[in-house]
Amino acid sequence: MKDNKESLVLARLAAQIMDEKKAEEVRILDLRRVQGAPSEFFVIATGNVPSHVSALSDAVHEAVKKATGLNPHKVEGYQNAEWILMDYFDVVVHIFQKEKRAFYRLDELWSDGEEVAIRGKE
Repeated sequence: MKDNKESLVLARLAAQIMDEKKAEEVRILDLRRVQGAPSEFFVIATGNVPSHVSALSDAVHEAVKKATGLNPHKVEGYQNAEWILMDYFDVVVHIFQKEKRAFYRLDELWSDGEEVAIRGKE
């Protein structure tokens, strides 16, 4: 990623794809002003069952690859599909099963981040 605008475009692309694939509670958190944040944006979503979680991850991977040529630097949790983390450096995509999202509470832990609209111009 070269600038913040590219990171935001990537975050929105991931969020839109998951929204279209029926993910629940899709959010983008802008962490650029949060000291110690591990990335510029978190994209957080919930899938219903393991197969839905992995399908959401697959859809994000395919869409991002097609649009930008990027592969995630790292993917964690794909085998169990309870919580999949896709690391694109400046954008980290978190896809949870409902129970895991409630347990880890990333939305609360990073509540200092500003929520960004999934669809918008910037």
